[in-house]
Amino acid sequence: MARLLGSSNPVLNERSDEITPLLGKQEDESAPPQCCSARCNLAALMFFGFAVVYGLRVNLSVAMVAMVNGTNAQPSSNSSEEQGCPSSGPSLNGSSSSEQAGGAPRYPWDSATQGYLLGAFFFGYLVTQIPGGYLAGHLGGRIFLGGGVLGTAGLTLLTPLAAGLGVPWLFALRALEGFGEGVTFPAMMAMWARWAPPLERSSLISFSGAGASCGAFLALPLTGFICHNLGWPAVFYCCGGGGCLWAVFWFCLVTDEPQSHPRISKRERDYIVNSIGSQGSAHGWKVPVLPMLLSVPLWAIIISQMCANWSYYTLLTSLPIYMDTVLHFNLQQNGFLSALPYLGGGLFSMLSGVMADKLLERKLLSVTAVRKIFTLTGLLLPAAFLAAMGFVGCNQSLAVIFLTVSSTIGGTSAAGVFVNQIDIAPRYAGMLLGITNTFGTIPGVVAPIAVGYFTKDSQHLLLGWRNVFLVSAAVSAAGALIFTIFGSGKVQRWTLSDNDDGTEGSGRAG
Repeated sequence: MARLLGSSNPVLNERSDEITPLLGKQEDESAPPQCCSARCNLAALMFFGFAVVYGLRVNLSVAMVAMVNGTNAQPSSNSSEEQGCPSSGPSLNGSSSSEQAGGAPRYPWDSATQGYLLGAFFFGYLVTQIPGGYLAGHLGGRIFLGGGVLGTAGLTLLTPLAAGLGVPWLFALRALEGFGEGVTFPAMMAMWARWAPPLERSSLISFSGAGASCGAFLALPLTGFICHNLGWPAVFYCCGGGGCLWAVFWFCLVTDEPQSHPRISKRERDYIVNSIGSQGSAHGWKVPVLPMLLSVPLWAIIISQMCANWSYYTLLTSLPIYMDTVLHFNLQQNGFLSALPYLGGGLFSMLSGVMADKLLERKLLSVTAVRKIFTLTGLLLPAAFLAAMGFVGCNQSLAVIFLTVSSTIGGTSAAGVFVNQIDIAPRYAGMLLGITNTFGTIPGVVAPIAVGYFTKDSQHLLLGWRNVFLVSAAVSAAGALIFTIFGSGKVQRWTLSDNDDGTEGSGRAG
């Protein structure tokens, strides 16, 4: 697709529509320490915010195992039982009612219905990405990030009621939750466009975004524990209450920009404002839509993010089902082992952000080279382990190891394609993330449905899940290749306002 947009040699050529990023301005600036700084406190609040966001997003994945009556989700009679893994003990679907407390209801949802319910969130999530990014870039991201989490948390409290009313009600509720949560990531990027000095972008954004992995890591085992001890409805009450509590701290402590922050030091405020320059200002109501549509680097982000998200959302929504129906882990083991890959992914995403900023600060590599290296590492290597997952058979240990290593290495892409929007268009970073996340959410809708299709007649068999892992690996590898060829770290000329002189950086470009 990028070739159709007019790039004759897109790898590392100097293009006439690009300029260098704003790195040179900080060479003579003395950066105030990050410890206890306003920008570090903002990153910490975002970290916990996205932990809550992902807790709200993934709670249904594990709770689904406890909500479904297993006798109605068995494979068809013509399935080849000899291809399945033997159960080493009682699984959830064959367990007694003591597996979960409180006499919580169970529902006769087959694998296809489960896939649609797990994907329902992303139908709403698609709708608000671009409007959220656009409005956050113009009005500020505080109200959109905080309001998105608060609204989603409130709706989560209604999940047990919706499930009791029927599948259409639960589907609609999950879609509304996605609608509210869709503004959160674009709002985050819009805020960092005003708060993050160029040489700290990778670490600040990667750290705040790592809250998502932390949220998944904590939510998955806690969901299993709560289901077992309190019943699955308590999962949604706890997650919803946590989101409402976080929103109180967010609205009390956060401002849209450093100039209006009541507790920031003058040194830190001047450092942030001077290092970012005019690119940290809000954009107007008019945006350069046509140049965006014709931007090869933007399409490289879009396609690569879609490819990366395919495997991510496949694991996020369907891994607990694989752990239950194929590997036969019990409910509490399922929650912990499904969460383990996200611990490594979160740690590696934070580490990769620090490493990327160090490489840029010391001018060892260009911005483009840094983004491509971390993207290639974070997509191609995990793809190899995902492909191997299709052939581990019933070896539980190998399955857990391969999944954990794949997701851990995948965390390095946080300093690559997932932060690249703010490199190429700082002023429009929120809107660009809304655009890329809109396309990147499509796998969230399609992947659970595809898993349901692959495993429809053989959910307890290895062949269907082998296809799931091989498709995910192929898609991830394609994303790595596309970004390596067409990606860029240069500020695009169409992002400059009339007041910009086009020479805002003297640092190395790539």
